[in-house]
Amino acid sequence: MSRHRDEGAEDPDGNEDRVLLTLRGATAVAVAGLLVAALLAPAAVAAGTLAARASTGIGVTSAGVLDRVPDAATVITDATGAPMATLYRRFRLPVGPGQIAGTMKAAIVAVEDRRFYSHHGVDARGLGRALVSNAVRGTPLEGQGASTITMQYVKNQRLDVLADTPDERRAATADTVGRKLTEARLAHRVEDRLSKDEILARYLDLAYFGRGAYGVEAAARTWFGTGADALTTPQAALLAGMVRAPASFDPIDHPAAARARRGQVLAAMVEVGSLTPTRAASADAAPLGTVARPAVPASGCAAARPGTGVFCAEVVRRLTAAGLDLSTGGYTVRATLDPRVTAEARDATRDAVDPDRDVADVAAVVRPEPNRRPVLALAANRTYGTDGDAGETSLPLTTAPLRGAGSIYKIFTAAAALEQGLVDPDSELDVPERYTSSAFSDAGGDYTVENLGSYPDELTLRRALAVSPNTPFVALADRLGSVEPIVDIARRLGLRATLAAPGPDGTPLGRRVRDAEQGSFTLGPDPTSPLDLANVAATITAGGTWCPTTVVARVTDRSGRDVTPPSPPCERAVSPEVAGDLRKALSEDAVDGTASGAADDAGWDRPMIGKTGTTQRSASAAFVGATDRYAGAVMTFAPDAPRPVCTDPVRTCSDGDLTGASLPAPTWFAMMAPLHRGGPSGGAGDGGTAPGADTPDED
Repeated sequence: MSRHRDEGAEDPDGNEDRVLLTLRGATAVAVAGLLVAALLAPAAVAAGTLAARASTGIGVTSAGVLDRVPDAATVITDATGAPMATLYRRFRLPVGPGQIAGTMKAAIVAVEDRRFYSHHGVDARGLGRALVSNAVRGTPLEGQGASTITMQYVKNQRLDVLADTPDERRAATADTVGRKLTEARLAHRVEDRLSKDEILARYLDLAYFGRGAYGVEAAARTWFGTGADALTTPQAALLAGMVRAPASFDPIDHPAAARARRGQVLAAMVEVGSLTPTRAASADAAPLGTVARPAVPASGCAAARPGTGVFCAEVVRRLTAAGLDLSTGGYTVRATLDPRVTAEARDATRDAVDPDRDVADVAAVVRPEPNRRPVLALAANRTYGTDGDAGETSLPLTTAPLRGAGSIYKIFTAAAALEQGLVDPDSELDVPERYTSSAFSDAGGDYTVENLGSYPDELTLRRALAVSPNTPFVALADRLGSVEPIVDIARRLGLRATLAAPGPDGTPLGRRVRDAEQGSFTLGPDPTSPLDLANVAATITAGGTWCPTTVVARVTDRSGRDVTPPSPPCERAVSPEVAGDLRKALSEDAVDGTASGAADDAGWDRPMIGKTGTTQRSASAAFVGATDRYAGAVMTFAPDAPRPVCTDPVRTCSDGDLTGASLPAPTWFAMMAPLHRGGPSGGAGDGGTAPGADTPDED
């Protein structure tokens, strides 16, 4: 006779509930067993992956999990390898298995997956237990040892690297059986392809350790000021304990919780046999030992090492133009910046013009090698940055054509005349006080120029370049008959970025000057790149060979592969004979010309080439010079708007007195004199002397 109980009848012992729970549990265990068995069957891998993919709403392949790499920080160093700046979206510094201390590997395995080295990506016992608990009690699938390190790597890879949409990110973290099975299937594939050490390194590279530090190398540097390969046992245990909840176990904000969690990790290491009880006790007694103010380095060139921000910005500009994503690519960039040259350049510009003034004093230095042109320094008195109220600027002061270089452009008129055989360095030129051009006009009328100061009736080309009257160079341009050869040789010698710079209508400067037959080009009113000027001097010094300026010596990706963008080849700009004549023609400025006072003040006694320049109303001024060791240019101007500059004190004003001899030349010699001390005395130019006057240039 069957027994019957009404729906409302009591079951004081709860026997029926226990029976039902047992039945559900048995069913769940059976289902879980079937799922795990199917999971572990190699023949079912493909079908299981497809089913799991459908159930989670995200298409994930083993190739994506294995081959896509996470964001990583790019580190820019100077020529010696010392770090200058870091660029990143997330501060992560990937490292290989050999760059992670054994203590760290042991700690993370002990606390996260103690059977890591014995399973093939899935811990069947842990996963089965989690599936049963989830089915019977609705507990989260992350507990019960359900996720091995390999499965956690898969999850993190899907979430941080592969997921591009909110739906995909939700699918990567959904607490569902389908998501768990997807991770398990992909974990099998990962284990088929990678060694245990490789999996562990990838997992530790993805993990977040708080305070903006992603990956174990970033964590080691952030929390302890060391590398992942040098982590001690207490340090490794602290980091391993933070992985599950970085904020909760932050050793600065929650030291007691962090210490307790570290103790748990040490105890787990003893349990699995990777640490002796004695060493564990010693590690447990150690202080937390973090740095006082753990923080990741700020990203970007505004946070670069002092004095290197301007150079950093140029490196970033060029590599970005070459297609490299520096904020995610994990590159190591070795720049050509010479720290000693940069320090001298920065000190010289800041000594010449106070950084708080509204005037910029900038310098560019290159090495005049015959087959390459490394940039050694890009410096300014103004700090590179975005805080205008603090006097910072992000303008490309040393590389972009912002203001004119004045009479330095007489070099190009002289070069064109030398190349065409119209003159030699010692040819006599007429020097009238006033000259009206026969070949060029000015706004439809005559183009007439005057000299400032008194000059002899005749000067040699060499002497004229040293003391810089205006009239003989406009007359020399007339003999050339067109501005075309002057612009052409300026481009060949190195004025590339300057002449290519677009004007308001988008037309490049070089074309505008040619189309207008702009006779004033020889007096340099147009915006000019300081780096271009430095390279012009380097081309002359290097025997007439132009090379593109290089700010990057080498770029390697995260695997150490060389990915340096190719550079254009060097070119023969002028013949060695013309280059030699130019060196002779430019040899007197520092001896007895417009720059001689600055040279004397610096105790300069070396052969060199040089030329000053000043634009109308003293809105800008420049000096360019070179020896056989360095070629450099200095420009002084108001960066925010074209305004006259006064020099006592240095400031913008309504009626300026700035000249190439008054600030740029002293800056150049203050920078170069220390760099040449103790070196060979040879240099560019022939060191000849002749009498003359120190007279300011004129547009």
